[in-house]
Amino acid sequence: MLMCKDLAEIASDYIDGELTKRQNLAVRMHLMMCRHCRSFIGNLRASTDLIQAHSSVEPDDELIRRIDQRVADALKTRQEN
Repeated sequence: MLMCKDLAEIASDYIDGELTKRQNLAVRMHLMMCRHCRSFIGNLRASTDLIQAHSSVEPDDELIRRIDQRVADALKTRQEN
């Protein structure tokens, strides 16, 4: 079963449609049961759409990696508390 921290690590790939069918199914099942992750994915999608709509420059891969890591760290800290 996919845990929240696992979903946070692959959330961008899920939104970008880059997961395998098996991973995609695991994410969808998790989202059906977890309102916090549904909200997280919704916010991430909205942020991604906003950035794409207002940016003529592709974001740096390193920047995206750092953002993904900060989100994953924040979720981990939240779960530990």
